[in-house]
Amino acid sequence: MAHITSSVEYGIHCLLFLVGSGDTPLSSRDLAELQGISPSFLAKIFPKLEKAGIVTASEGVRGGYRLARPAEEITFLQVVDAIEGAKPLFDCQEIRGRCAVFGGQPPGWAMEGTCAIHAAMLQAEKAMRESLGRTTLADVANRFGRKAPPAFFGDVSGWIEGRARSRASPRKSKTADADD
Repeated sequence: MAHITSSVEYGIHCLLFLVGSGDTPLSSRDLAELQGISPSFLAKIFPKLEKAGIVTASEGVRGGYRLARPAEEITFLQVVDAIEGAKPLFDCQEIRGRCAVFGGQPPGWAMEGTCAIHAAMLQAEKAMRESLGRTTLADVANRFGRKAPPAFFGDVSGWIEGRARSRASPRKSKTADADD
């Protein structure tokens, strides 16, 4: 059975941080460290999000990722499909045809039409995809914004600004040395 992996969960968390960053690009390394995960793990996710048109990348010391369009226009379904691909929730193995009573040759009635179990799973998958297609990054960011204390957002902004300053500092000192 196929399922949604932790890559989607981390990807969505990263995108929610991008919602809060406005036009300030965030590096995948900073986003990884902010969440306590390996930068190489996120390095596999962001190219998929970029290819799907969910994020855009900029290079350089102050480079990183930004949302490619407003959070109101990015659905969870788009994120899931970008990261996981459009794979089915359930992979029917047609077990109904393997019953020992059939002696290796299932009768037509046993194999006719869609398997009832598969049909139930298809119905559940359709409902899930419809729900994910209605849920946007903005919806969840707004819910999270009502839950988290205002100080949290200031702490995150301060952490990100500190990271940006630390990346810019070595460059400034080299420039100052060159001017002397």
